[in-house]
Amino acid sequence: MMRIEGKMGCTKVRIDPAKLPQHIAIIMDGNGRWARRKFLTRIKGHEKGIDAVRNIVEACREMGIAYLTLYAFSVENWRRPASEVNALMRLLKNYLLKERDNLIKNEIRLQAIGDLDRLPVEVKETLFQVIEETKKGDKMTLILALSYGARWEIIKAALRMAHDLNTGIIQEKEVTPDLFSGYLTTSPYPDPDLLIRTSGELRLSNFLLWQLAYTELYITPTLWPDFTKDELFKAIEDYQKRERRFGMTSDQISGLHAKS
Repeated sequence: MMRIEGKMGCTKVRIDPAKLPQHIAIIMDGNGRWARRKFLTRIKGHEKGIDAVRNIVEACREMGIAYLTLYAFSVENWRRPASEVNALMRLLKNYLLKERDNLIKNEIRLQAIGDLDRLPVEVKETLFQVIEETKKGDKMTLILALSYGARWEIIKAALRMAHDLNTGIIQEKEVTPDLFSGYLTTSPYPDPDLLIRTSGELRLSNFLLWQLAYTELYITPTLWPDFTKDELFKAIEDYQKRERRFGMTSDQISGLHAKS
């Protein structure tokens, strides 16, 4: 069986291409701490973090990951100092402009989720322009969570469902978790199989709370700017060692595999 190999120090990392997660989501944490440890400004940390974004997107595309969701800017991040928020918006716009040709070349479709109306006009226009220009990409979908918060998303979905219930478009007996999922901004995409959080923090930070119900979690102390392709391999190798039961027993899962 063919395997993809990388190295973590002196240890070989081997992952099975036949058992890759379809959808990886990443909470990219640690830019500020990375900068502080090197006596740099927080903005320098964010700039270095963009290099990690570029490398991980490239690695996922090479491996054949179908969906990659990056938590780039949360609704809570608007509370940060205006100077930092403005710098992050500039970095986002520059990233979109610089990576547009690479996304098109590598047949990667860009999408975005979140309260996008809160983005500065020039950033939003650039974002939608790149989304339009990459819409034919069918090798991978890159989803940026921008001005995103899971509680905001769930409330919006509940309001839309309530409207459809009140107007008779749907009936109460039809309401199921799958139906509710269709009202979320992530409805076009499968739920993540693997969530990676860098910097060692043990929380979800209001990210994809509904969608992560049965997602495998991988927490690494590595700060985001230092998260490399081999670090990604290590996370996927760990994921492939796990048994995903979705509330069932191991025997039930074995029976399903035997039937398939």
